[in-house]
Amino acid sequence: MASPAPLVASISHQMLALQTLQLLQQEWGSGDRPGARRNSHDLDQVSAAPAHCSSPLRARAGLGREEGSRGQGLRNGELREQASSSEVGVVPGAKGGAELLPCPQGRGPCTLARMAVRSALARVVDSTSELVSVEQTLLSPLLQERSFPIHLKDSVEFRNICSHLALQIEGQQFDRDLNAAHQCLKTIVKKLIQSLANLPSDAHVVACASLRQILQNLPDI
Repeated sequence: MASPAPLVASISHQMLALQTLQLLQQEWGSGDRPGARRNSHDLDQVSAAPAHCSSPLRARAGLGREEGSRGQGLRNGELREQASSSEVGVVPGAKGGAELLPCPQGRGPCTLARMAVRSALARVVDSTSELVSVEQTLLSPLLQERSFPIHLKDSVEFRNICSHLALQIEGQQFDRDLNAAHQCLKTIVKKLIQSLANLPSDAHVVACASLRQILQNLPDI
């Protein structure tokens, strides 16, 4: 029986990347400029979080104290005004399961470019979550029966790319890092499919089909 350690380590790195991506998704859906409330303390809290899939709201739990202190300086009614003036941006062709958060008007226009970035980020978040689910529910039991290669370094690179992405403010570097995360995630999925293709058992068929579905949800950007 093959050791599950490489797969467990890969999942752990992917979960840390997912938590970072969920934090970014929350910021792109909030009224603040992306990166405005992010600092090294926030990112340390994400990196130190337990290795499990958490919701975006839990990923931002560590920001509560900072936002609470800053909230005293806000004008009365500003938050209510922002909430009432927000609208949901819809991007044609966006993945059905990718929920786009409200795009506020109070902090500037919701341009097509910003909506496209939010859509691309949502696809990466959803696909990462789906990948972790497939690895835990299908690949982990399969690995106990059959040995197949796990490319741990790709998951480490994916986590590092997402960490670097979280340090960027919107712009060309942010777009490049987001595209790099997108491509790295596709590489992880493709290599898993290749690893499973040589297995004689029919048990890998369902796993391969699930992985191919993830690839379909990650078109080139």
